[in-house]
Amino acid sequence: MNKYKKGDQVIVITGSDRKKIGKIISINGDKIVVEGVNLATVHKKPTNNAPGEIVKVEKPIHISNVSHVENEKPVKVSFKIETGAGKAFSRKSRISKKTGKKI
Repeated sequence: MNKYKKGDQVIVITGSDRKKIGKIISINGDKIVVEGVNLATVHKKPTNNAPGEIVKVEKPIHISNVSHVENEKPVKVSFKIETGAGKAFSRKSRISKKTGKKI
């Protein structure tokens, strides 16, 4: 199980976008795309169907540069394995080390 999932609220802990908070849009290996973070200006060429334009696009950042956020502060994550009746099933859940709540 990964520490991060699509839609999680994260805070950037290093880089030029430090202390910005956003939701995870996509995860690709060790890179993630966060909404409103690491914006780049892309110049699109005109085609037959669409005119040329200048667009702001979120670029991926390394997964080590973000952390889960709780009360606008970074939080470490631990994993807890919950077992069912008679060890019929087990579930791994993500838990905040600061408060002990499920993420």
